[in-house]
Amino acid sequence: MIERVASSDELRAVMRHVPAPVAVVTVTVEGRHAGLTVASLVSLSLEPPLVGFAIRRDAALHELLRESPEHAISVLAAGQEHLAQHFARGVPPIALWDNVPLRDADRPPQLDGAAAWLRCRLQQEHPTGDHTFFVAMVEDAETGPGATNPLVYHGQAYAAL
Repeated sequence: MIERVASSDELRAVMRHVPAPVAVVTVTVEGRHAGLTVASLVSLSLEPPLVGFAIRRDAALHELLRESPEHAISVLAAGQEHLAQHFARGVPPIALWDNVPLRDADRPPQLDGAAAWLRCRLQQEHPTGDHTFFVAMVEDAETGPGATNPLVYHGQAYAAL
């Protein structure tokens, strides 16, 4: 029986020591792009190819992701810290596309120069505290020019491997 539950500050203090990949999840809804930085991307299965990530339920992208038939994930590379910060802002993500280099803007956009790109379709979602954990089927996966030097989040800062 669990007698105690860790506080959010205690959990945050521990998780600072666990490096996490930095990715931007993007969608296109009604011809407008939206994106959000996530540090929760995980590979879940190879057969079938599944990945998962968590998004706060009050984030603007949360409902847009549900409305979009597909989404893209750009796994950021070293030197793309400015993009991670750009898409981590609390303002609606639709307004954040000026001067963002895109690889493919006709579908949910992929950020140019990333370590890797995924094109996905949502398969499942699971409420998890103040987030929803989304499970996505990977339809296309490709490494990018930054694959040998990915960006990670560790110790409350961005770092390259």
